[in-house]
Amino acid sequence: MDHRAQLIERSIPFLREIKDMTPGAAMERWLNATYGADSALYRTLADLIKLGMTEGWAANEEIAGPNYRRSRILPPSPETFHFSVTAVYMNSKDARAFKEGPDDVLRGDYHGHPYGEVNLVVPLDAGAELKGLQGWQGAGWTAPDPGSRHFPEVRGGAVIALFYLPAGRISYDFEPPSPTVR
Repeated sequence: MDHRAQLIERSIPFLREIKDMTPGAAMERWLNATYGADSALYRTLADLIKLGMTEGWAANEEIAGPNYRRSRILPPSPETFHFSVTAVYMNSKDARAFKEGPDDVLRGDYHGHPYGEVNLVVPLDAGAELKGLQGWQGAGWTAPDPGSRHFPEVRGGAVIALFYLPAGRISYDFEPPSPTVR
């Protein structure tokens, strides 16, 4: 069995466990307590998604250059309890980064989550973090609420994230908020 198939196979029991949970702060705390960076599930999924990058099937489609890429690994299906599986790679060590306080941050495309989102965050560089709705997250999980909207942001280097989307729903049909003056 190839690594992509192993990732999908290992995701299915996890998705069975979370299929009736609602993404949000409580779920995010539960995920980090139950399946944090030291857990077997986290380590297995993180290793498989990193192998996917090396093998060229994960986060292989450029969105805005080589430092912001994604790929749909699996569309929603009955087998995955109607979650889709997507990989996103972001690297803030790039000219596209902008200053946010003392840290360089790479900002991705503004989007919304009609049914929320469950994200496995895998730093590829020491100290790299993905901004979740509850704050910056290194190795671990974020779980944006249903109806939430945001720019994905990474600081401190490269991150690959594995996104589980209920019903595969993500929307780019929202106007981003006006920039704030700093």
